[in-house]
Amino acid sequence: MTGVSELLSANLHDVFGNRDADARRSAIEAVYAPDVVFTDPDGTVHGRSAVEEKAASLLAGVPDDFVFAEDGERYADSDIGALAWAFGPPDAPVARGIDVITVANGYITSVRTFFIDLALPAQ
Repeated sequence: MTGVSELLSANLHDVFGNRDADARRSAIEAVYAPDVVFTDPDGTVHGRSAVEEKAASLLAGVPDDFVFAEDGERYADSDIGALAWAFGPPDAPVARGIDVITVANGYITSVRTFFIDLALPAQ
């Protein structure tokens, strides 16, 4: 069974930080429950395909040098975890936030994303 800390990392790096569509889809299958619920300030989506669309759309709308980086410690319990992140060029992030996940049976069942600041370039 995959632990909460590993799932926090996979959500950030293997899914939302992954520009390789095939590898991202494999990660999605490995870390999210089929009926995962993802909520951010833009709304709520349901299911693995919807999460894949969110990640692909986000990465397609920013320059190639934009990356996700962990922005603090991972906080993990047996079924919930939180991870702060920064997004943008490695030395000059334009957005910061935190992801809070819930986990059941080794899969992420929900992700709630909060933005600290958001200054992404216009698309």
